[in-house]
Amino acid sequence: MISPRGAGVAVAILLLLRLVVAGMLPLSADEAYYWLWSRHLAAGYYDHPPAIAFLIRAGTALFGDTAFGVRLFAVLLSLPASWFIWRAALLLLADERRAALAALLFNLTLMIGIEALAATPDAPSIAAGSAYVWCLARVQEDRDGRLWLAAGLAAGLGLLSKYAALFLGAGTLAWLLADPRARHWLRTPWPYVGGAVAALVFAPNLVWQVQHHWMTFAFQFGRVRQGHLTLRYLGEFLAAQFGLATPGIFLLAGIGLWHATRRGPMLLLAALVWTGLAYFFFHALRDRVQGNWPCFLYPVLAILAAGAFNIESGTARRWLSLAAAPLAALLLALVYTQALWSWLPIRNDPLPRLLGRGFPEIAAVIAKARLAAAIVTTDYETTAWLRFYQPSLKVIEIDEPRRYPDAPAPDAALLRRPLLYVVEKKRVRGDLIGRYFRIAELAALTSTKSTPPETYELFAVGGAKASGFGKMP
Repeated sequence: MISPRGAGVAVAILLLLRLVVAGMLPLSADEAYYWLWSRHLAAGYYDHPPAIAFLIRAGTALFGDTAFGVRLFAVLLSLPASWFIWRAALLLLADERRAALAALLFNLTLMIGIEALAATPDAPSIAAGSAYVWCLARVQEDRDGRLWLAAGLAAGLGLLSKYAALFLGAGTLAWLLADPRARHWLRTPWPYVGGAVAALVFAPNLVWQVQHHWMTFAFQFGRVRQGHLTLRYLGEFLAAQFGLATPGIFLLAGIGLWHATRRGPMLLLAALVWTGLAYFFFHALRDRVQGNWPCFLYPVLAILAAGAFNIESGTARRWLSLAAAPLAALLLALVYTQALWSWLPIRNDPLPRLLGRGFPEIAAVIAKARLAAAIVTTDYETTAWLRFYQPSLKVIEIDEPRRYPDAPAPDAALLRRPLLYVVEKKRVRGDLIGRYFRIAELAALTSTKSTPPETYELFAVGGAKASGFGKMP
């Protein structure tokens, strides 16, 4: 088993690697979209709470509107997250080497290798979740009620990152009810005071939700479709986690979860995981669960995997334990290499599209052509990439103005001028263009140089039928 010093060096190397990759990879559409949020700071947004916008604003204040600046603090948050996991694992496993291993396994998963690199709400959510687990481990070990205040602070910060923190709160209640040694806390004021601290920290977003008709709550909690029961999505969910955790770490975490469910101080971790999984299993019976949604559980899963690590047991467990970290490191290296250079000829590789590889050239062509007074868009991805790569362009997004509640609407004079509708060929929204404009003529086609190429159509539009529609983020 790796020494604490060796694990610390490995975690530092992985952090530096993420910083390098963060500066080299182009932004995904979601990252560029959250960058737009950072230009209009608020206590909430349509999709998520505001933490990521403030982190991006801090990073770009230091390094400008660059990919590195956008991602800087998302990457750096993996360092305190690793520390919290190490300290929580030390309390729960009572083993220095296993505690260090937990921090290393956490950093080796593809989930963290991706989500602690990208500037999305997952990065602060994971960090806050790690702090929350450490606080609960301290509560269990030290039996000091004041630690519930720290747990409340971590929970509040988690809620300001992503509403998935609610599952950790539900898991905590499940732990307090299921563990006889923890049940006495329910008869004290401390957990309730901790909850009040969380609510106080979260209050700015609640106020924003009231002012904006609870739009984020409606969006996030209205995801489950009323479809037929199916096992298809459940299989997809489990397969995604098998890959994102990496196979060895996934299996070790499963073994650890099995043992934690039945015994001792690790019951705390089992309660947190099973509560979150219960919702995802329910959701997956009717609709797809996105692979990144359980990311807030990965600090717990890393500790469970380290607890199950055993090179002195039977042959299968021994080889699984020995292979888990090297296999995860290999997979992480392959993913980073493919993302940077597309060296494997994968048919329909999703990474070029996800990262908008080639879109900067298209944005530059549009900016240089000066064909219109402003660009019209009907999807948030094109909007975000155009604004990031060509900030001097005026962009009017006409499909989902609720995504930009604090952005100004275009004035009537601008709408009367020649405009250019830019859209990916397979996403043309003729219905929207026809609703707002009398004239729409195909002006040009342009394609990215990525493999496979993405084709964009440019329409000359005019004759606005109304004024004050759309937003200019």
